[in-house]
Amino acid sequence: MHPAFSVIVFSTLSGAGYGLIALIALAMLTAATPARALLPLLALAALLVTAGLLSSLAHLGKPARAWRAFSQWRTSWLSREGVAALATYVPVVALGATLLPQMLTGDAHAPAQPGNALGVAAAVLALAGAVVTVVCTAMIYASLKPIPAWCHRLVLPGYLLFALLTGAALLAAGIAVAGGDARPWAALLALASIAMAAVKQRYWQAIDTSPLPFNRGDAVGLPDRQVSVFERPHTQGNYLTREMGFVVARRHARRLRVIALLLFGALPLLAALCAWWLPGTAMFVLPLAAASTLTGALVERWLFFAQARHLVALYY
Repeated sequence: MHPAFSVIVFSTLSGAGYGLIALIALAMLTAATPARALLPLLALAALLVTAGLLSSLAHLGKPARAWRAFSQWRTSWLSREGVAALATYVPVVALGATLLPQMLTGDAHAPAQPGNALGVAAAVLALAGAVVTVVCTAMIYASLKPIPAWCHRLVLPGYLLFALLTGAALLAAGIAVAGGDARPWAALLALASIAMAAVKQRYWQAIDTSPLPFNRGDAVGLPDRQVSVFERPHTQGNYLTREMGFVVARRHARRLRVIALLLFGALPLLAALCAWWLPGTAMFVLPLAAASTLTGALVERWLFFAQARHLVALYY
């Protein structure tokens, strides 16, 4: 399919933002990180989520009518994603209100804590809201049976792992820049990069070796028939041939996959190991790892959309 840049930006930025929100909430619940590092990162996460959601509106034919999507939450994963995204803002704001006094009045190196029952509830709800929103985003694509590459069992784990990977990269980088101990989060970054690389390799192998479940005969209503093409359906391209028959990715897929694996797999892993064994380098290598991870996610998102083949292409 033809990859829309707005959707690529949306899925990358919002995934990173929600992954960061989930890990910040987890850090508060475990009292593992100073508040002075978490509050700016929480603001960054909210900014990423908001930028991603606004970017997604650019793909709509009439963005002014986007509000109507919220009414279909019973049947539409897109609508559920919108509802979950808006609902998650409430505990995120409450989480920021809990962190702010700890940052202003507490010890600079004291770990951030929920403080009271409301703080615990805000952290738990922010964590749950972030995970649910990413799941809804993944299911928008995983529920589309006419696109076999999306209707695959590894799409949902891939979205969740990318949120974890990019969120861990941003959290580790932010803590390192703030002068905190980033080694636990660097370890999580290393594990997430390995898991993400393994899942994507398995996913790419599956879509390369799995044939389409239908053939041209099925596409024109003649199942179990061998149908040959002697004349094109159209004399020139149309919306379907442009959007559903994208072929650029298939020409350069192998090269782009290697680039993506290096950016979101190998380089973050090396940076995390360097930060673990040489803590003094963390404030330099972990921000580079975060930039590399986000760039690799952009490349992978482009491939995810560009390599998907809609069954309508069998007709055209």
